[in-house]
Amino acid sequence: MITINLYEAKAHLSKLIERVLAGDEIVISRHGKPAVRLVPVEQGPRPAPGAWQGKVWMSADFEQSDAQVAALFLGDDA
Repeated sequence: MITINLYEAKAHLSKLIERVLAGDEIVISRHGKPAVRLVPVEQGPRPAPGAWQGKVWMSADFEQSDAQVAALFLGDDA
């Protein structure tokens, strides 16, 4: 674990991020006391292609325009 003060962390943030992504654990201290820990964001598993098949459907008129809705988006008086 690497501890670095806040001032240094601000100056070297991109380098610290690279180190965290490489596996290092970094703690940023504030006024000499540990304040936060930098950790990588965990990526969840991606669904397999076709995983939603049969679970989601769209109405046949999904892409039809509605003048009243379009007027609301465009700010026109209907």
